[in-house]
Amino acid sequence: FGIPSDETFVITTTNRKEITEDNFSELVHDGVTLYLLQSVDQMLLLATKERIDFLPHYDTLVKSGMYEYYASEGQNPLPFALAELIDNSLSATSQNTGIRSIQIKLLFDDSQGKPAVAVIDNGSGMTSKQLNNWAVYRLSKFTRQGDFESDHSGYVRPLPVPRSLNSDISYFGVGGKQAVFFVGQSARMISKPAASQDVHELVLSKEDF
Repeated sequence: FGIPSDETFVITTTNRKEITEDNFSELVHDGVTLYLLQSVDQMLLLATKERIDFLPHYDTLVKSGMYEYYASEGQNPLPFALAELIDNSLSATSQNTGIRSIQIKLLFDDSQGKPAVAVIDNGSGMTSKQLNNWAVYRLSKFTRQGDFESDHSGYVRPLPVPRSLNSDISYFGVGGKQAVFFVGQSARMISKPAASQDVHELVLSKEDF
């Protein structure tokens, strides 16, 4: 920090609790914001910024689909929810050099435990990191762009063609998960990247939450 060796200073929390050898170990893992000051009661010369991390209640995700789709101004929300569910397949198959296959199946038997909507494609597949990114609420395609393991790395917003063709349905990073919890109570994604021998599976369910 460029502090001269003969200058005294203190490190405090934002509540002006001085960090000492005795309490350092209990604070170092808390992710707290710290001040480097000349004295505990020194006036701050500039505004400070503090990053806050929090874990939202699971209802934020589970109930968001109901809110979003019931607020669709009297329109039948089900087609919009189904359209969101195929967005990943549209994106994953957009660079296919061969046949582009996307299937939508309505399963009314017990093969998945309960009736289910299945969307199956022959796209590029997702790594475990990309599946993790998909699970993050409001992590948009454009935010994911900076991550070299993004499921939309190199994503460029398509030309204005019909939205059903351009994989631009859910670029706010919300729709897929909202659609899942509007249609049902859980999401199960199984993916194998084209260049990998590993199969990855992600489960989000109200019951598990």
